[in-house]
Amino acid sequence: MNRHDPDAGRMDPAKQPYARPQPFGMMPDIFAPGALDLDGDEQSWVPQAEGVWFRPLVLCVSQGYYVNLLRVRNSGVLSRHRHAGPVHAITLRGRWHYLEHDWAAVPGSYAFEPAGETHTLVVPDDVDEMVTLFHVTGGYVYVDTEGRAMGYEDVFTKLDAARAHYEAIGLGAAHAESLMR
Repeated sequence: MNRHDPDAGRMDPAKQPYARPQPFGMMPDIFAPGALDLDGDEQSWVPQAEGVWFRPLVLCVSQGYYVNLLRVRNSGVLSRHRHAGPVHAITLRGRWHYLEHDWAAVPGSYAFEPAGETHTLVVPDDVDEMVTLFHVTGGYVYVDTEGRAMGYEDVFTKLDAARAHYEAIGLGAAHAESLMR
């Protein structure tokens, strides 16, 4: 109790902070103010391919998932891939769809993609920019139309790309590592 605050003893217990220490080994929070400011800091966007960038929010190497914003300023087929784990997607800007489905993701849309699904992501010709928040668990394998593997991506390849980008632009690899859990 604080002797200098006469109301300290009368405070509503529901409005008091947790009094005990956090669990041993717990990782610190990641807090990203302005995470959805899509027109903000260009340096935070990591080049992925021609006209494609990602902005990592969490790179969870301990549990094999990542959360990032994907920005595409190209139209056409982005990739065909098969997921090893589930994916959650929320479209923030633009429009995209999968050739294998009859729906189109528009701003405010949510999509759940189950583990094992293979699909071909397309950004239509009339879209100047698409930005979607993706939570990807596990990795995915880039495949041809017959499902033959052509490459892969996971939290570790995302971390490598982010470290290299941030190092190259002078922010340092530690900038990417601060997003690791």
